[in-house]
Amino acid sequence: MPFDPSSLSYNAQGLIPAIAQDEASGEVLMMAWMNAEAVARTLETGRVTYWSRSRQAFWVKGETSGHVQELADLRVDCDRDTLLLIVRQTGPACHTNRRTCFYTSVRDGAEVELMEPEA
Repeated sequence: MPFDPSSLSYNAQGLIPAIAQDEASGEVLMMAWMNAEAVARTLETGRVTYWSRSRQAFWVKGETSGHVQELADLRVDCDRDTLLLIVRQTGPACHTNRRTCFYTSVRDGAEVELMEPEA
């Protein structure tokens, strides 16, 4: 059965959350938003394309930074309202120049930074 991006369950703004996970390590790298066109572009090109809510524009991961996400697998959750993107990440995934956007932990009621930005 062919995949149709319009078959997904998008929110009122036409967006679906997309979680990027590193293919090699299994590490969760980031979460961003996609619309149906971003999903289609990602599948067509193999380069992960998100929808930037702040810029109201498509955002090809790594287009300006060189920190590219190449799609290895796209998975749909059971409710069809969240995507899991298995990616081959080049360089840091986070705009703060860290490997992952999830670099802050809450431990004993305090925030702890788990990693420094990459050089």
